[in-house]
Amino acid sequence: MRIFPSCVLLLLVPTFAADVASGHSVYLKRSDAPGKAVKIVRRSLPAWLSTSAGHGIKPRSTDSCEALQGYETKLGDNTHQNIFKDLSGSVSLAWVGDATGVSAFPFAHLSPSENYGKSFEDVTNLINNTFIRSEFGIGIGPENSGKVILTADVSGSHGSRIFVSDDFGRGFTHQDLPFIPLSQISYNPDNSSVLLVLSNNNELWLSEDFGSNWKKLHDMVCLVKWGRDNTIFFTASHNGSCTDRGMLELKRTTDYGKTIKSIANKIYSYGLGGRFLFASVMTDKVSIHPFKCSLFRLVIHVSVDQGETWNMAQLPPVGHEQFYSILAANDDMVFMHVDEAGDTGVGTIYVSDDRGTVYSKSLERHLYTTTGGETDFTNVTSLRGVFTTSILTEDKSVQSVVSFDQGGEWVPLRKPEDSKCDATAKDPEKCSLHIHAAYSIATGLNVPMLPLSEPNAVGLILAHGSVGDAVSVIKPDVFVSDDGGYTWIKALDGPHHYAILDSGGLLVAVEHNPSQGVNEIKFSTDEGQCWGVYKFTKDPIFFTGLASEPGARSMNVSIWGYRVSLISQYWISFTIDFRDLITRECTDDDYVQWLAHSDDISDPKDGCMLGYKEKFLRLKKDSVCLNGRDFHVSTEPTPCPCTLDDFLCDFGYYRKENSSECVEQPDLKGKVLEFCLHGKEEKLLTKGYRKIPGDKCEGGQVPQRKEIDLRQRCVSDLVDPQLLVNNPSSKSVPIVITVIIVLLLSIAGGIVFVKKYVCGGRFLVHRYSVLQQHVEDNASEGMDDPLETNHIHNGKIEFHDDSDEDMLE
Repeated sequence: MRIFPSCVLLLLVPTFAADVASGHSVYLKRSDAPGKAVKIVRRSLPAWLSTSAGHGIKPRSTDSCEALQGYETKLGDNTHQNIFKDLSGSVSLAWVGDATGVSAFPFAHLSPSENYGKSFEDVTNLINNTFIRSEFGIGIGPENSGKVILTADVSGSHGSRIFVSDDFGRGFTHQDLPFIPLSQISYNPDNSSVLLVLSNNNELWLSEDFGSNWKKLHDMVCLVKWGRDNTIFFTASHNGSCTDRGMLELKRTTDYGKTIKSIANKIYSYGLGGRFLFASVMTDKVSIHPFKCSLFRLVIHVSVDQGETWNMAQLPPVGHEQFYSILAANDDMVFMHVDEAGDTGVGTIYVSDDRGTVYSKSLERHLYTTTGGETDFTNVTSLRGVFTTSILTEDKSVQSVVSFDQGGEWVPLRKPEDSKCDATAKDPEKCSLHIHAAYSIATGLNVPMLPLSEPNAVGLILAHGSVGDAVSVIKPDVFVSDDGGYTWIKALDGPHHYAILDSGGLLVAVEHNPSQGVNEIKFSTDEGQCWGVYKFTKDPIFFTGLASEPGARSMNVSIWGYRVSLISQYWISFTIDFRDLITRECTDDDYVQWLAHSDDISDPKDGCMLGYKEKFLRLKKDSVCLNGRDFHVSTEPTPCPCTLDDFLCDFGYYRKENSSECVEQPDLKGKVLEFCLHGKEEKLLTKGYRKIPGDKCEGGQVPQRKEIDLRQRCVSDLVDPQLLVNNPSSKSVPIVITVIIVLLLSIAGGIVFVKKYVCGGRFLVHRYSVLQQHVEDNASEGMDDPLETNHIHNGKIEFHDDSDEDMLE
């Protein structure tokens, strides 16, 4: 499910107040961005050894930020306050429609706003004063469909009711359901009138007329996902329980349940990413008594034809303490995390070929917590091929790394030249920037937001971080990169909530200070170099959220919070419109040509990444003008000749840190490289390199690579077993030996070991994390989450971990 530009707000006990906040300003200025070394020396030197070079987007030419002066009156005249006389519940925002602004508050009263929250209209009567569910109570239709579903509990009964709107929440009709939803009602991404949902007794229900009529498709369904072309995938249980993992059946229907086909069995879990369908199969299951738990292995299988045929992913199988996790996937390739044995908290990232089958090592000691499943893996959507994540070093410190070539190589983030190394640095001249992401938030550090980037704000990244040898527990600061993560500046002291507006032409931020009220918002028109500070109210509020239209094209931002006193308590919002502050439309003179992944636009050999160069028109730092809603990113791709930078290490090979050479993995050195493809053994003849999926280089240096069909069938127990058995005596011996060894180790450990690490530890753990995609891409293809996608105010899609996890006490 996706959300698109527009906004209607549902609120509890709303009353409108037209009290314009008083204006007051403070001037802040960051040191001018120094000459930047945009290009880190790739696969050779640590980041801090790169030489400085020009950037191509000039910083401000003066020592002042005069363009930000005199804004108090204009912003004061365009600040709109709304008071809602109740303090129950919590705020939840959803955006519907096209450029009008509709938000949602899942409570007893409904108030739409069609002007970005500047004013609201109480239309509670449309939902008959019914209480909307606080969890998965609001469902927003895909594309610009205007469809909204509110799910409500019926008072005094065991039933459920939905209110549906196809006009952006202006009007609602209701329908009683023949079931109680277990999760969010999901839209068919290709037809928003077709709805799908699981009931609280695991029945699968479908509506083809936007909720007016429902039919039951299947009983005892454990997990359901929309695929492409109206396809529905779901797992079903034969024994009436979804807790018996590894014995589920994966099914598919392409005609809304008229025909249902079983496509795989012995399923533990499954996931979708791009054109790939993944299934984890449980093998070698052995019961251990009297503890009533089992030892097993999980093996990943992949299909690119919606489950008609399957291949075993050439990845290490994982045991009962381990898991796989899809970190990201598109139509070209897959990033897969494979957990290490034991509670190490780390694993290895593997990247796939274009079939999703053959994998190579990309990054070792990748941080992935064993408790909640948090990872710092982030797709930087403002520049192609860029990913950041964290590793856990031998001394247990957390360090950030970045890849600019889709996982081909990982390097430290460069230290901002306007920052000093903190106390964690052994050498004050040699340290790196470390980004605070999901892991820092999970551990309770004072980090209010994940890193933020937008596809239409080319190269721009906002993130919390620290500068040293590792991620620091000290209060983080806000850092900004304008070149996709190659170089950074320190933009704001301390943690903040932030948003990108006007396709990167305007940044806004509010200080994160839960113990005290806030009454100021900071803004920048030059990508974080200079900041204005505007006091939007005299009386501070307890801040709860910063909301802006998805897609980063709006000039409006809403600040949400509440006030509490001895005699009153109420919700309050302030919507600030920056359109009258930045009135001039940008012209051609306001833009400069910029070559991505380059520090010298005039160098014909510079800027090649994933096989081609891309030139963009970027807004000059000192141009204060309006990109506008119709602004779109224009690029000039130019193919490059192939070099080793266009190749990943092949199956059985890996790159050592800060090295460009692919060398054999120690455990495979000197062995014949074979893998299973299309049910047949393949022999690989390779120089150690294979082309990065999606790389578009032409000619040049192309290392030799050949796959030879050995005409020997390989074993998989995913589909019909009798069709896949081949030489069972030779194939079963290593499996039997493995099981015996595991059993002996478990018994030798005694009762304490088994209870703690087998039965009471990470038992039956298999996580599929999510696809990091932007809402304006085909995000519905990545509906990996049975708990439903959570749309957040900055226009990104935040996925909960589809952990499919049982933790036994």
